[in-house]
Amino acid sequence: GAIIGITLVLVAVFIPMAFMQGSVGVIYRQFSLSMATSILFSAFLALTLTPALCATLLKPVAKGDHHSQGGFFGWFNRGFERFGDRYQGWVAYALKRSGRYLLIYGVSLVGMGLLFSRLPSSFLPVEDLGYTITDIQLPPGASKNRTVQVVEQIEAHNAGEPGVGDSTIILGFSFSGSGQNAALAFTTLKDWSQRGADDSAASIAERANQALSQIKDAMAFSVLPPPVDGLGTSSGFEFRLQDRGGLGHATLMQARSELLVAAEKSPMLMNVRESALAEAPQVQLEVDRKQANALGISFADVGSVLSTAVGSAYINDFPNQGRMQRVVVQAEGDQRSQVEDLLKIHVRNNSGKMVPLSAFVQARWTQGPAQLTRYNGYPAVSISGEPAPGYSTGQAMAEIERLVALGPTGLGQEWTGLSLQERLSGSQAPILLGLSLLVVFLCLAALYESWSIPTSVLLVVPLGVLGAVLAVSLRGMPNDVFFKIGLITIIGLSAKNAILIIEFAKSLYDEGHDLIDATLEAARLRLRPIIMTSLAFILGVVPLAIATGASSASQQAIGTGVIGGMVTATFAVVFVPVFFVVVMKRVRRVDPK
Repeated sequence: GAIIGITLVLVAVFIPMAFMQGSVGVIYRQFSLSMATSILFSAFLALTLTPALCATLLKPVAKGDHHSQGGFFGWFNRGFERFGDRYQGWVAYALKRSGRYLLIYGVSLVGMGLLFSRLPSSFLPVEDLGYTITDIQLPPGASKNRTVQVVEQIEAHNAGEPGVGDSTIILGFSFSGSGQNAALAFTTLKDWSQRGADDSAASIAERANQALSQIKDAMAFSVLPPPVDGLGTSSGFEFRLQDRGGLGHATLMQARSELLVAAEKSPMLMNVRESALAEAPQVQLEVDRKQANALGISFADVGSVLSTAVGSAYINDFPNQGRMQRVVVQAEGDQRSQVEDLLKIHVRNNSGKMVPLSAFVQARWTQGPAQLTRYNGYPAVSISGEPAPGYSTGQAMAEIERLVALGPTGLGQEWTGLSLQERLSGSQAPILLGLSLLVVFLCLAALYESWSIPTSVLLVVPLGVLGAVLAVSLRGMPNDVFFKIGLITIIGLSAKNAILIIEFAKSLYDEGHDLIDATLEAARLRLRPIIMTSLAFILGVVPLAIATGASSASQQAIGTGVIGGMVTATFAVVFVPVFFVVVMKRVRRVDPK
């Protein structure tokens, strides 16, 4: 009965995770299906192979000859017997003073709520993926030679880093856009086993940013890649500052500049930057339409000629010595390098004569955006950044929302990439935890045909959650997706400990034993399996909590929360008998039959 109950609980607690949507739902489903399948296999083996193994391996021995009478095992068994006696006495003491223990339980619930509310939020832990990304942007109009000089300085810095392996640098492209003044560097680090304690990806990126800040000719940031490919371009946060009120491009740019200045002063934020090319010098051609019409030239003809001469145009393909070659028309480089060269371009009028652009076009230099960004239909600016050391992405996002709210009325923001997924996962968490508790409650109610048993079992769950929150708080970890997975696991494991006691106490009570006597006997008999299974699980999770190298942050997030929750859930076995007795007395008072 205990095996069936525990299996149903541990499988049922993961069922709601399999139906979560979005990117976080993919992570939940993988974890849910793998855990549920392994638990079902474990239950099948416990009911089939394990009894056969016990019959084969466990041999009867004469009294006094068993190894438990002496040596380490004897010492351990005698010590555990004394501990069991003390535990039974403690339970008897607690049952006589159930009101005090319920008060302690209530205080623990309040403490858990306060700690949980103060836990910084995040989406996924920042992982050391074995490489960093450096975004390089020079001033508008900078030539390729200047970009190469900056790249050489970055290569020189990487050469002096002991943890850096190779660097791959792409000229003409970056997260901000394309152009001669942009570049992107991928710095591959050495294997984790060949790096020292100070050579993690985050440390190398931090040292790189200190060195890159000394470069006067460019703005360069070294960032870590996103923990999930395809969700954003880097770790940290990313959002769009939108002009929702039609305030105009100039107002949007001024608000962007003020936001970046305010973000630079905030202690919660670092490396906040616009992920776009800065405004660059541009040539504006003003067409005198009346003069053009008088010369027999349409506005469409002017645009077509300029597009062909400056940007090229595809004509057709033709066969040449067995190969198809493409015909592309474009003005020669020396005929389109200066503004005066553009005015010398001729346009054919409706009479078939060629007319130079200078006859009806004037050129002047101006400043304008190199690219126009819209997001959800609104003019927008893409801004990225990272939380400062000691702060989570959730705290940084809250700070950004506060700073945006201080801006002009009519501006808004939309989170994108990992930041959007973090917002979605945060809104799903209460629903997920609530559904998991509900499914476990209904499974236990159907199994035991009682509402009181599930209530007694689930009352111990908050004590396990308290340990998980305490553990991650002590290690300075945030409330991320993997911590939520650990919480779901703690719900099942806490219920497992309670089931081992309550299921046996219920059986004794149904056989006619006194409620208190049945509870004390069940608590003593089930103490050893509870302690042993809890120790086995805690020791099995220790490698996750102390993991290093690849994916260590994710493993530590799960391991730390589960260990903390299991420790408090194991110590909470003294509360389980109290919950059972209090609930059963309440049931008897309501329904004496």
